[in-house]
Amino acid sequence: MPHKTFFAFILPSLIAMVLFIALPIVSVVVQSFYVEHGRILVEVENCQPFGGCTKEVRVDAEATATLEKEQPLGQFNGLGTYLNRGHLAVNELGAIFADNRGLADVLTRIYNLPFYKALAFTLVFCFVVTPLAMALGFLIALAVNTIPKLIKGPVIFFSLLPMIITPLVGSLILYWMIHPQGIIGATIQDIFNDPRLSLRASPLLTWLSLLFYGVWTNAPFSFVVFYAGLQTVPSDTLESAMIDGASRWERIRYVIMPHLAPLATFVALVQLMDNFRVFEPIVGFSAEANATSLSWMIFNDLSGDAQLFGSAGATSVLTIIGVVILLMPVLLRTWREFNHKVV
Repeated sequence: MPHKTFFAFILPSLIAMVLFIALPIVSVVVQSFYVEHGRILVEVENCQPFGGCTKEVRVDAEATATLEKEQPLGQFNGLGTYLNRGHLAVNELGAIFADNRGLADVLTRIYNLPFYKALAFTLVFCFVVTPLAMALGFLIALAVNTIPKLIKGPVIFFSLLPMIITPLVGSLILYWMIHPQGIIGATIQDIFNDPRLSLRASPLLTWLSLLFYGVWTNAPFSFVVFYAGLQTVPSDTLESAMIDGASRWERIRYVIMPHLAPLATFVALVQLMDNFRVFEPIVGFSAEANATSLSWMIFNDLSGDAQLFGSAGATSVLTIIGVVILLMPVLLRTWREFNHKVV
């Protein structure tokens, strides 16, 4: 294809990427180096007709508004936001490593820091949900590929249902189900004969509920991709394996899985990126007391009356860096395989 034609094809995508991805990221990076202006306080004398005069400290609204208008980004803070207690907590980490009672104490105190608590759940969600959802999707694809055509349509529809439902709505549905008065919550109370038992009362049970929801909503995407890939498996190769006496498991292991390996890499990349930005289930489950994520921290900084744009920007930049680090091994492996095929 001539370069001019190729450029004409990709120009709309380039413009959209610059406007909706590149420029917002640059804006977030710049904002992360600033913090909000403090309120300008003035001391005024308040005199009463018969009570004398008293001095009060008030906020000078006019001067504060003028300062915010002159410096809309806020006060320059450099890397201070990245290093404070709400993010990387460099000073706090130094104090923890300098004075502690062992590894368990170190891990507990680090987990109590907001950023590392959110990072811990985010990583657990990624590395637990992604492989389980891929495995479940692959098993569903194998099962659907072998059932009769008469019932294949309805089975595919119900398999895709978790992906069709809006994530926040899906999390609310499961939240109501595990509520003490919901069908799952009430059943668990009856099984253990404990009317006070609640899945939301324990951090561990809350994490397990969120992980279960993550697998439930991510599996349909894996199923769709793997099911489409199964339609491209060479029938001649499968027939040859059957003639050679290969069992069903051996055909799956030595024929189907190698054929679907590139698709598995694609699914892993997409789901790792999505799972690292986990947000909706935490809000839907009202699980902030037991589980937070980096995306939830950004939401928390921007919600409420005092919007902390600098803090949200720093968390966003750290999230982007985390996604890049997380995907780097998979990208490097894909690059090596591509170079090997080219050679």
